[in-house]
Amino acid sequence: MADTSDFKNGLVLKIDNQLQQIVEFQHVKPGKGPAFVRTKLKNVLSGKVVDKTFNAGVKVETATVDRRDMTYLYHDGSDYIFMDGDTFDQINLGESVLGKSSGFLLENMSVQVAMHEGEALYVELPVAIDVVVTHTEPGLQGDRSSAGTKPATVETGAEVQVPLFINQGDKLRIDTRDGSYISRVNS
Repeated sequence: MADTSDFKNGLVLKIDNQLQQIVEFQHVKPGKGPAFVRTKLKNVLSGKVVDKTFNAGVKVETATVDRRDMTYLYHDGSDYIFMDGDTFDQINLGESVLGKSSGFLLENMSVQVAMHEGEALYVELPVAIDVVVTHTEPGLQGDRSSAGTKPATVETGAEVQVPLFINQGDKLRIDTRDGSYISRVNS
């Protein structure tokens, strides 16, 4: 059990038998009336974000989420195989656990897998990864119909929007949270 004064970003709460992670919170003390805590909660399994307000001092049940460092090994059919670096145990995770992050997995990449009661909840990738462009159309100088970007397929199979000057074979740094282009990497 946690008090509202114990709230911090990333804390996982158990509300109505659902695991909710605090995305952001704010303690509010109005001039008139009791203090309260305004939070944004993200459902760990579905990803749905909701706003919820708690009265100050209210006790809320917390969930124990164990974040383990694991290494992504390979993709096998519909499963993604990860290995625990400490115990060398391998676990299979499906597309439902990985979500959009499956498009940015590179072999031997270190990730964090969040576990609750022996079940994998979600996978956290590094914020930025370096990947090679495997296919992109040549950019036409002066073509501004697409705000100076074009689609490019990277070695993981994901498609990202890149500036017109990017060519096939270039190495890029990509933000794994939203799949956006950060910069070109000199190799």
